[in-house]
This record gives sequence, C-alpha cells and structure tokens, in this order.
Amino acid sequence: MRCPFCGHEDSQVKDSRPSEDGASIRRRRQCEGCGGRFTTFERVQLREVTVAKSGGKREAFERVKLERSIEIACRKRPITPEQIVRLVSGIQRQLETSGESEVTAAQIGGLVMDGLKGLDPVAYIRFASVYKDFTEAKDFEEFAGTVNEVGKA
Repeated sequence: MRCPFCGHEDSQVKDSRPSEDGASIRRRRQCEGCGGRFTTFERVQLREVTVAKSGGKREAFERVKLERSIEIACRKRPITPEQIVRLVSGIQRQLETSGESEVTAAQIGGLVMDGLKGLDPVAYIRFASVYKDFTEAKDFEEFAGTVNEVGKA
C-alpha cells in the first residue's frame, strides 16, 4: 500500500479489525519509508461495474461518489452515518450481484430513491430534486404531494 505522506511503496500492517458496519476491514498501517501511520479500509468487491451516463459516457462505479451524493441529500437530517453506509453497501451489493457488468446512472438513481424513501422523506425529496431535474417550484409541489400520499397509505 502506497504511503499517502511520502509515496513509499511498502507499509506494514500494525492492526486489523472489522469496521463499525462489519462490511469492511479497517487496517492501521505504518510506512516503512517515513514511519507515518495511516488507516485503510478493505471491502469485498464481487465484480467491476461500469456506469453508463445519460450523455453516453461510461465510467467505473465509484462508491465514494454514491456515498457523497446521499450524504448531501441527508445533510442536517436525523440520519446516522451508519445508516448511510448501510444504504450505500446495499446498493453496491445489488449492483454487483445483478449479473450485469454495466448499469445506467438512472438505475442507480432509482435504487437510491427506493432506499431514501424508507429512510427520510426530506432526504428523498432533496435527492429527487436533482435526480428528476426539477426546474420549477410546481415540480416540487407535485412531487411532494405524491410523497405525502405514500406516507398516509
């Protein structure tokens, strides 16, 4: 593992333990070059997933991007970081076990919408405003009306 401080190629694992969510291994490492200590996380990856964007561009699935977009939607809401990690892990697992090596950004957005709907209605609407590309206040009103109807049912 390359040292983030000096770029040295070798480091020694000083401590390993499961992370809080149990989906990864947390490792404390020490660089053999500069002696600096840093933490890495190791996760199981079942298959490489490529994301097909709406403009035709293709890129590798990045968990960090997904996590960041969900965190933005959940900002200042009563949602714990662990809930976000579980949601992201669930979505990633669904993508990796789907049997498809390529998924669309819209499919990922749909999975996020499904997850946020059960987690928090405000985060759900926030994410939807970007995902569904709301352009007018009327769009928010109509969508919020459907959320309220679902909540009453």
